[in-house]
Amino acid sequence: MKASQEPINNFSDDTSSENQDRFGIQVPSPLDVHEDCAFEGAMSILVPITDAAHLIHGPSGCISNSWVINNYPSSNSTLHKVRFTTDMEESDIIFGGAKKLDKAILELVRRYKPAAVFVYSTCVSALIGDDINGVCKNASEQIGIPIIPVDSPGFVGRKNLGIRVAGEALLEHVIGTAEPELTTPLDINLIAEPNSAIWINILPLLEQLGIRVLAKITGDAQYQEICYAHRAKLNVIIDSKPLLKMVKKMEDLFDIPYIEESLDSVEDINQCLRDIVAQLGDSELQTATENLIVQEISALDIKLAAYRIRLQGKKVLIYTGGRRSWLLISTAKTLGMDVIPISSKKSSKEDRARVKKLLDKNSIILQQDNISEVVEIINHHQAQMLIASTHLQSAAHLTNIPFLDINQQSHHSYVSYAGIFTVAQELYATLYSPIWEQVRKAAPWE
Repeated sequence: MKASQEPINNFSDDTSSENQDRFGIQVPSPLDVHEDCAFEGAMSILVPITDAAHLIHGPSGCISNSWVINNYPSSNSTLHKVRFTTDMEESDIIFGGAKKLDKAILELVRRYKPAAVFVYSTCVSALIGDDINGVCKNASEQIGIPIIPVDSPGFVGRKNLGIRVAGEALLEHVIGTAEPELTTPLDINLIAEPNSAIWINILPLLEQLGIRVLAKITGDAQYQEICYAHRAKLNVIIDSKPLLKMVKKMEDLFDIPYIEESLDSVEDINQCLRDIVAQLGDSELQTATENLIVQEISALDIKLAAYRIRLQGKKVLIYTGGRRSWLLISTAKTLGMDVIPISSKKSSKEDRARVKKLLDKNSIILQQDNISEVVEIINHHQAQMLIASTHLQSAAHLTNIPFLDINQQSHHSYVSYAGIFTVAQELYATLYSPIWEQVRKAAPWE
């Protein structure tokens, strides 16, 4: 077979270095450049500011099907779920779209009364040279609410660059523009890319310790809390290299130290809590943290016991790489499942090292990254479940094994102790769903 341990061992680490930019951030091969862009990256960070309006200055096609694709959770406003566009047409490209943008901002604010408006440039508006900075400044002075330009045309780079652009826009136009009513010695900012919905499960733990999250950058965030972020005592950045530049600038500008943390396993979560408390320098809090960790682990073990009995020894094929896969791998291992990791050639050296650390084995590197190759691996290893992105879903259908979409984390938080239990529930529900028995039966006419 094409994909085996042999090519893994022969696979040179030199290839991975080609997949990283000078900041150590993974970039795809030239064949994958169509997959995302800077505009998408900027929106992914800023759209979870839920009470702001997000206006795209470009053709309506740039708006995409946002309601379904980016299902960011919100505990308050749902304005962020609606995207707005200036709907640029051919005449706007010839005569300029600045007046149309100004009119769109005024109408949007009149009808929806947002806390702020983020205006995104696109390839089209940037190429014709529309001055979105000038339009936003004039509109803000006229209306009296923040109108923030985000210079993120897709052609400037990929998604990771767009995330950095979004961070710079927050630093330049939002952070430090308002003061909180009060501050405490235990105020922190949580900084992460929003797809993981980490806030749902991690905030209750911090609240139990008396630690206040001053700003969530970003995810279920209110505009005003981002303005207060400069008063935090600590920045905690979770699995987000593209936002490191913003955090380092906050250290220079506002003297806020930062720590980098991961929440991919129980050990990571424990260490994250310990590191936060250690940085805040409250000795009494350290005892409370250790007690909380013991309490949470004990409760989690009890809840996982029933699932461990049914899942132990089951063979599961997991497509590795990306933030969403690590907690799945860690939890499957905790439940005693036999994890067979697979990855593509474009996986970074860091990703492959992470697999090795988690499972003490190398991943099977797909040579072509196609359905037939995955089917071959499933049959060879007699895997009982496939966890991957939807582009490999057909491999599960062809082999009649259960399939779990790795992007489910966008809808269910897999983070923290509660998230690990959610993963166990998802694994069990997928593997033992009665639908698979029906799928494996021959059709009545056969």
